Amino acid sequence: MKHEIQDYEINSCTMFLSPVEYGSKVYSQITEVEDEYVSPFKPLDIIRRSCTYFGVDYESRKKGTKQLIGYCRKLPIVIEPSNHIFFFPTTAPASPECIWISNEHIEKYRRMGPHQTLITFRNKSSHLFPVSSTTIETQILRTSLLKTKLMQRIDGSKKMIYLLHGPKELNTSESGKDYETEK
Repeated sequence: MKHEIQDYEINSCTMFLSPVEYGSKVYSQITEVEDEYVSPFKPLDIIRRSCTYFGVDYESRKKGTKQLIGYCRKLPIVIEPSNHIFFFPTTAPASPECIWISNEHIEKYRRMGPHQTLITFRNKSSHLFPVSSTTIETQILRTSLLKTKLMQRIDGSKKMIYLLHGPKELNTSESGKDYETEK
């Protein structure tokens, strides 16, 4: 059962966003691990709003992705790195047919036809997407590259802090004499 929702931020349960036509408007069908929603916003609008919700605008995320992985088209986007929320588009993001898929939820995929791929998600649900398996594979690889490079930078920053400041000495608030045993 699909619930109508106005405000929606992508979260760790979001598996994919797909466009749905309602009259002359494009809405989003939002598929989560255990629920489905319909939003009056386009998938790209939800991607943009979710980036902003987590503190960085979509254009900055795009620019950062280009810089990290060196690609310019159909860029995967990190919505929120600490929770591993990375999404990739199936076509050009501005295209009305563009579906956004969470890399983290994909378990496997299988070619069903020249432009059809069946994706099985970790929750064991399967969905048929009107996209070639080559496109899905390319987008999964690009997203994995983005995630790896970004996590290397984040981990590298943590190591740099450790090297600059060294390990912290731990001090107790009690004096040691309180714990000495009597002989």
